[in-house]
Amino acid sequence: MPKPTPVTPDAPARIHTPLLTQEWLDLTFIHWAVAPDVVAGLLPEGTLPDTHDGLTYVGLVAFRMHRVGWLRLPGVPYLGTFPETNVRLYSVDAHGRRGVVFRSMDAARLIPVVMGRVGFRLPYLWSRMAVRTADDTVTYTSSRRWPGPRGAYSRITVRTGERISEPTELEHFLTARWGMHNAFFGGPQPLAYLPNHHPRWPLYRAELLTCEENLVTAAGLPAPSGAPVSVLYSPGVPVRLGRPARPAGIPTP
Repeated sequence: MPKPTPVTPDAPARIHTPLLTQEWLDLTFIHWAVAPDVVAGLLPEGTLPDTHDGLTYVGLVAFRMHRVGWLRLPGVPYLGTFPETNVRLYSVDAHGRRGVVFRSMDAARLIPVVMGRVGFRLPYLWSRMAVRTADDTVTYTSSRRWPGPRGAYSRITVRTGERISEPTELEHFLTARWGMHNAFFGGPQPLAYLPNHHPRWPLYRAELLTCEENLVTAAGLPAPSGAPVSVLYSPGVPVRLGRPARPAGIPTP
């Protein structure tokens, strides 16, 4: 593997013709550190765990997806707007591209779940979900409906704090991820990379008041041991997603 590209708080390249547009709003990022060999077998062939100071991370990210739209069309207000909670890992490929790998993506709209599973081969799951705000607290709840395991759930409450003027190297590593690795295509080399672009994250300190969940273990990972090493909040950003690039780095037609 070549040396990974530098971690940059700003997207390395603009996406002039997006495949999808959307907003990610009211995000809470919760992370636990793990040894790379704990997650290596859960990543797609052609990727390795991305590390910071010798460790990689398991992320639990809860947020509101807002007005998903195709190409340059306006975002859809109902079907394109829903709560989502992801379990994700951190990856790097043979081109040195850093990304994330989603182990599960719970979402509250059935049609987008089916489209994500069939059209993009992403691990979307239909769940009953809600995001509620009260003063400086945000609560995210989810209960899985289909395809299972039924009973997978989460209840997360955070209290937001002060804005972070200068995020640490680790905070950039965990949040400034400019693409995802996934097996979008069939064939002997299914790995592909889907880039994204958005403004620099506005990040805030957050206190984790409640974290009751089994989404991490349902995603095939060991149960988190101890308190998370990082809890962050962001009001959100507008996002553009590009076309998946095949293993050779060539965008799809």
